[in-house]
Formats: sequence, structure tokens, C-alpha cells
Amino acid sequence: MSMSDLRYDLKAISEMIKPGSKVLDLGCGDGTLLEHLKITKNIIPYGIEISSEDIEKCIARGVPVFMSDIDKGLEDYKSNSFDYVILSQTLQVTKKPYKVLSEMLRVGKRCIISFPNFGYFSIRFFLLFIGRMPKVKILPFNWYDTPNIHHLTIKDFFIFCRKNKIRVLKKIYINFVIKRCLFIKVFPNLFAQHGIFMISK
Repeated sequence: MSMSDLRYDLKAISEMIKPGSKVLDLGCGDGTLLEHLKITKNIIPYGIEISSEDIEKCIARGVPVFMSDIDKGLEDYKSNSFDYVILSQTLQVTKKPYKVLSEMLRVGKRCIISFPNFGYFSIRFFLLFIGRMPKVKILPFNWYDTPNIHHLTIKDFFIFCRKNKIRVLKKIYINFVIKRCLFIKVFPNLFAQHGIFMISK
């Protein structure tokens, strides 16, 4: 699988991973990222997934995967047992984000997180001028069928990290419309559609 076949945030995450690392992907889906990292970077892959359909796809890809609910914690894993723990596009759908993040930081030396930025300007305008819950490209769901239960912004995430003494080691801001713009770096909470962060204790 080539880099061009990966989802936009998975490409950025892949570039953060050092070869030969031990990697745990929480909510790994069909195992696409772990398979790619195994082939291109010779990592030791582990996945956790709750969907039986996606677990079957992981097995078909040769990706070791375990069925579990990450909201219940990672008690089966020792502290600092992984070089990287990944949570891509999943934080906003977890029931207990604080517990999930705490457990990630316990078992992983480095943690990588990606999520949609609910502070993006088009979402703000949608609420302000239309007066309804936004249904836009980065949030293509109706209020009654969305999997997103925690609507966080990039600013919210930074405040959370400061409050809990979490180090932000790397940050990447993504906007598909204005891909390279100084405004995204200066005002990410307003102009970034998605954020990707590497964090540690």
C-alpha cells in the first residue's frame, strides 16, 4: 500500500512513526494504517477494535487485533509498553475521553491523536447564521445520527493538555480548501479543519 492510498491524517501519522517501533492503534478500523506501517517501517503492530466486521478485515491483512472497548481502559497493557499509541478520528466519539487519554499516556511513550476541529469558522457561521447544528464536509452527520458526542476544538485540546500537564511535542493543522496559508498556523482554532498532535507525559 502506497502513501497515496492512506487517508489524509494517516499519512501525517505514518510520517511521525520511527521504523521498528512497537505501535498500538486504538479503534484501528480495518487495519489499513498498521498494515502500511508494518510493510514500510517494519513496526510491531497491535490493534484494538470493537467492530467484528473490521476485526475480520484486520485479520485478513495479517494485523494482530483484539476486540475491546477503549472506554473501559487498557488494563491488560503494562505502562510504557508501546513506543506509540494512536487514536485517529476517534477521540470525539469516546464516552470517556479523559480516561482514554490517560490510559494512552500510561501505556505509550508517545501518543498521536487526530480529530476534527469543531471551532472551524464554517461551523461557527453555520450555527450563527442558520441556527442549526452544522452539517458540513468535515461533519457530514445530522444531529440525531452523529457518532460525535464530545465536540472539542483545537483550543479546548491545548487547554486540556496544559491543565493536565501533558506535553505537546508536535502539531499539524489541516485545511483541504486553503492547504498552505499563514492564517492556519497563526489561527488554527479558526482556520484548521483538523488537528493532529503528538503528546507525552
